[in-house]
Formats: sequence, C-alpha cells, structure tokens
Amino acid sequence: MELHEIRYFLALCETLNFTRAAEACNVTQPALTRAIKSLEDKLGGRLIHRERGNTHLTELGRMMQPYFGEIFSQMEEARRRAQSFVKLKEATLTVGLMCTIGPSKLIDLFGAFNEHYQGVELYLRDGAASQLEEQLIRGEIDLAIYCKPQMTNDALHMLPLFSERFVIGLSPNHPLARLSEIKISDLEGHDYLSRINCEYRDYIRDFREELGVSVRRPYASERDDWIQSMVLAGLGFTVIPEYAVTLPGLTTRPFVDPEFVRRVGLVTVRGRPHSPAVGAFVHECRRYPWAAKMCCGMPESAVVTAA
Repeated sequence: MELHEIRYFLALCETLNFTRAAEACNVTQPALTRAIKSLEDKLGGRLIHRERGNTHLTELGRMMQPYFGEIFSQMEEARRRAQSFVKLKEATLTVGLMCTIGPSKLIDLFGAFNEHYQGVELYLRDGAASQLEEQLIRGEIDLAIYCKPQMTNDALHMLPLFSERFVIGLSPNHPLARLSEIKISDLEGHDYLSRINCEYRDYIRDFREELGVSVRRPYASERDDWIQSMVLAGLGFTVIPEYAVTLPGLTTRPFVDPEFVRRVGLVTVRGRPHSPAVGAFVHECRRYPWAAKMCCGMPESAVVTAA
C-alpha cells in the first residue's frame, strides 16, 4: 500500500464525494479513482459503494478507516520528526567526555553550541578514555572528547582542540610547595595519591621508574574530587592536568624536567557518515577560539606563586 492511496481514501471518508476528495488532495478525480481501485485490489475487497447520490463506505471500508487513520498519523509524525532532525530543530547528541577533563575550558563551548543549535539536546556521557573509545566504535556515543598518550586506532579521527600541562597538586603546607617548580627527581620518597582514571598515569609512572625515582602510594581513587580533597588535607601530592584543578585552595607547581603535556581532541569514527547534529558540533569545535580561551591560563587557585 502506498501512503498517497491511504491519504486519498481518508479524504474520501471525510467527503464521501470523489470530486471534493480529489480537490482536497490536489489531484484529478481519475487519479484518485485509480488509487482507490489499487487499494481495494491490494486489500481484496471494496472499500466504497459508489451510487448516484449515495457514495458510502462498505463494511470493509468502515473497518479499515481507523487503521488507515492511525497509519497516516504515524507517518506524518515520522515525517515531521525526520524534518526536525535534519534541520536540527529536534535532535539528541551524545558526547563522550573524558572524566579527567576539568569543566572550565569546555563550558563556553557547550554554551555556544546551545546558542547556535537550540533544538539539539546535548547529553554528556562521562567515562575514561579507553571506555569512550570502545563506546564510540560500537556507536553508543556520537563523538567523544578525550586524549591518550598515543592514538593508535586507525579507525578513529582526532580533531585537536587544546593542550594542557600536567602539574603537581599539593596542600599549601606540603614541603614541595616551597619550590617554584618541581622536577620528577624531587618526588623521591613522597606520598603519591594516584588518579586511577588518568590516561597518562602509566606513561608517567614508567618514565619515573626508568629514572629510579620511588614514591609511596598510600591512596588511589577513580574520583578526582576525592584525590584533590585528600591532597588539600595534606595526605600527599598528585599529578593532575592544569585545567582539571577544581578545588579552591589547592596549590599547584609546574611539573618539569621533563614536562608532560596532553593534547585533548574531538574524536569521531573515520568514514562514518555524520548526522546533522554531529556535523554541527564538529563545526562548532572548529570555529571555537581555543587559543584565546587557553591563554587565560590556570584557574586562580592554581596559579604558581613564589615560595
């Protein structure tokens, strides 16, 4: 059955007049008559009794009218939703967001996207970099913002967004807070609070161990807020990206010799057709003034001060 045949039949149900039904559907009467005959052939019975001055529905026609009415309403709703989706008047976009990224440098991006595409509902899904990568490949999320020490999956494409240094997080009273910058050798013997979801954790650990620098590890947590709170309480130091510092009062120092920098990007599946919402978000990321936003430096609580 064709949708136009159902539409013509429903118009005929309303008017019980072939001429007026054809006018309502903006077609010729013979075209409408042929469509009704085609629909009857497909159903195997008459839908309309056409008598002089007495056109009326058959029993089959009366039985089918509510079903066709429901079908036509659902098709029209599907068409409306599809048009809204294509025109970004009504769409949902799922963005995977690496759980170790601080919100300060992305809030304005999300605000700008909402301002330009108010019909798109943005759903942020939190996760570690490896989890987001798997979800992206499986199609569970539309795109993702994350980074890894090495991007080795050729199926993925990364659009670079911004870079940030790793710093040492400390309480103001920690012995290392007296230094203006901290070398990896300065960490020898100190208590290290491990951020389990840090995508550079193993990379930095391997580098430290190669240099023969040993630390104590009394605490580890998947939650950055817990680690930062324990650091502020004086339970040890942590290694954290500069823009991920969210706890007021936490002291940070540059981590040098060597300096570790992570490069955060927008990741999509290479060759996968973009939905209009995905395309819009990629466009927003491309035109966003990342350089200007990043030059603002670290949050006030993390600014390096003289010892």
